Amino acid sequence: MQTLQGGRFYPIWLAGLLLALFASWAQAGGFKLTDTDGKTHTLDGYKGKWVLVNFWATWCPPCQEEIPDLIALHGEKKNNLVVIGIAMDYRNARQVTDFADGLLVDYPIVLGNAQVASQIGPVQGLPTTYLYNPDGKMVAQQVGAITRESVESFIAKKSARTKK
Repeated sequence: MQTLQGGRFYPIWLAGLLLALFASWAQAGGFKLTDTDGKTHTLDGYKGKWVLVNFWATWCPPCQEEIPDLIALHGEKKNNLVVIGIAMDYRNARQVTDFADGLLVDYPIVLGNAQVASQIGPVQGLPTTYLYNPDGKMVAQQVGAITRESVESFIAKKSARTKK
């Protein structure tokens, strides 16, 4: 059995380290998502706004329960917040768009997969929500349903701290 020689191991190890650093740097730069209307959404494009990214599925009862609150949050201008919904575990695009249209969802819907999810963070259950502050920093994550009140309360507390 061959052993790794120091001279050969070092370049391989260094390449792996650089690749890992590049991957973390790329993720730190935000996300790039294309919605069902073909519009591209980037975290940098929402600088100055709160961004709520919600992973959901059409078959998920807690996901369905939180959609009216997400619609309200997206439409409420006082929070300076945008919602992006990422549909997971679907049969086809039409299933997702028909479902969203039926609930009058007016925020962008992205068809999700593992590659899309990897840009945001782990999806350990549905729904999973990530919240970014106006500087583009991820400040909260929750697995399970959220409410409009809980998001507004969180934003109000964080905003009050930054004004002090």
